[in-house]
Amino acid sequence: MGAFSANDQIVHIGKVTVLKIDQGAGVIGSIDYLSAKPIPLPLAIAQPSSLLDTLLQGQGGVPGLSTPSSGGTGASGNASVPSFSQGGFGNGKLSPVVLVRPYDLSHGVPWGQIVPEDYGSSNQPFTTSRSNALNNGTTRFYPFRAAGKLWFNEGASTYVCSASLIKPGIVVTAAHCVANFGKSQWWSNWQFAPGYDQGVAPYGIATAKAVYLLTAYFNGTDSCFQKGVICQNDVAVIVLNAKLGINTGWLGYGMNGYGYVNNTNQLTQLGYPVSLDNGTWQERTDSLGYVSSSFSNNTLLGSGQAGGASGGPWIVNFGIEPVGENTGGASGYNAVVGVTSWGYTSAVNKQMGASPFTSSNIGSLVSTACANNPGNC
Repeated sequence: MGAFSANDQIVHIGKVTVLKIDQGAGVIGSIDYLSAKPIPLPLAIAQPSSLLDTLLQGQGGVPGLSTPSSGGTGASGNASVPSFSQGGFGNGKLSPVVLVRPYDLSHGVPWGQIVPEDYGSSNQPFTTSRSNALNNGTTRFYPFRAAGKLWFNEGASTYVCSASLIKPGIVVTAAHCVANFGKSQWWSNWQFAPGYDQGVAPYGIATAKAVYLLTAYFNGTDSCFQKGVICQNDVAVIVLNAKLGINTGWLGYGMNGYGYVNNTNQLTQLGYPVSLDNGTWQERTDSLGYVSSSFSNNTLLGSGQAGGASGGPWIVNFGIEPVGENTGGASGYNAVVGVTSWGYTSAVNKQMGASPFTSSNIGSLVSTACANNPGNC
């Protein structure tokens, strides 16, 4: 559960904790691509209020603005102006690596996948479906190809999360995909494959050079409605050993309430939940998200995704801007404003949550990572 080797370094830079991985050491443990398990999705024990109730009661808080929490230690967001960092398209050059033999899913999935519903008991409508139409390779086009599958070791076991490129050589994921909340304990051996599709990494696969997350999450002092599950800062960035984004492109990211109107935002969630298509295809969910101030200012959306989707991006203005569109406010395309953090325990509720992106978490993490690894940015 520790770092790769005794020569790895843990460094504290302001409010950020960094794991610098010894590039000369042999990798301890190995990745089992075929039998990797989804990292257990953190589960909320309290049922979120419905979208309608939240809007009627005016409970929503703007992500990034300090708002009291009714069930935990209180929110501690950074009150700043919404902002956006632009992504890039990439050149689309392929470097395919076959990781496992492709699955035959033509007759369904024999291991009993969970079938998504149009909405759960929260009455929050959503659509979850494959990013790829049958055999059409959508995930080899931008912006789909900037999101991918993330493997890592917890002890001798291999687990999977999801992640996305937000700089040519930097991905964003959930903090619980890199460390054990409050235990000052790292996972290890991260490997990322953007656009992963049926056992093939079409743009290659990259290992981790360094991992950045907030010290408050690492040592367990983060502001959480539910400790280690519904928190302010379940977000981390990984500096890769290859700039895969040159080929795939990378997503932008927004913070401090970017794109939110009346505490709501239209969101697209990408991820690789193992319960759907055995995690072999990228899944897409579209839903109206809303902020719950009582849940540590987390955004909630309706979703049919589950374990393995952790760390996958929540994106505003998803897609390619059409020529001639007269854009309005918060018009930056493909802006990640959160990553999948947790779900509610009820199988019929069909809701998931994400920590707010603020200048004090994603802003600090990216600026610190880029300052120490300018070539990746």
